[in-house]
Amino acid sequence: MGQLKQDDLIPAQERLRDRVAHALRAALVAGELRPGSVYSAPVLAADFGISATPVREAMLDLAREGLVEPVRNKGFRITEVSERDLDQYTELRALIEVPTIGRVTRSATAGQLEELRPVAEEIVAQARGHDLIGYLDADRRFHLGLLSLAGNDRLVETVGDLRKRSRLYGLKGLDEQGRLISSAEEHIELLDLMLSGDAAAAEACMARHLGHVRSLWAAARDEPVEPRSRLTLGGACL
Repeated sequence: MGQLKQDDLIPAQERLRDRVAHALRAALVAGELRPGSVYSAPVLAADFGISATPVREAMLDLAREGLVEPVRNKGFRITEVSERDLDQYTELRALIEVPTIGRVTRSATAGQLEELRPVAEEIVAQARGHDLIGYLDADRRFHLGLLSLAGNDRLVETVGDLRKRSRLYGLKGLDEQGRLISSAEEHIELLDLMLSGDAAAAEACMARHLGHVRSLWAAARDEPVEPRSRLTLGGACL
């Protein structure tokens, strides 16, 4: 008997659920699913050309991430995030991440930091390649990877939760304007400062980066709404 691949051990229904969840996240980032709007699983399933069950399961996954919330007998509402929420999330992240970056700068080895360089470069590549989901995923891995070097799992978990709750919506317009690239390049700048051992400069860079991210959130919220196109599972909605 031939060796089973890992995908062979995963039921097809679960793989479809993951693909739907990925496509829905992409639609959120692209602004095709708008905060405050309610979408039913059957309607979304019709767009995908599949049954409602994997769509409903995927939406439950997104609900656990705080991206949507169930609405009884109607479907799921895309979570709205107020300006006050975003300000508070940014303040909390700054209170946690800025001093932690200084501490990691003083304690991490050059080898540990260099391991994250490919991820920092991936963030820039994804921004230049207009892959918004890839951009956000690489950005998450970089930030949480740096914070993990502090050795506090609960700290990493907390920042990860804050990131989910303040996920960027409607980035498509900003991407088309090339405004994500400068933010992406700040990750390489931060890593270089940390490798130089300048903790104060690294903290200042992180504070400035979080400020830029907050301004991107504001700009993304001001993007005009485009009519929602038919959703697909192949990522074409990006």
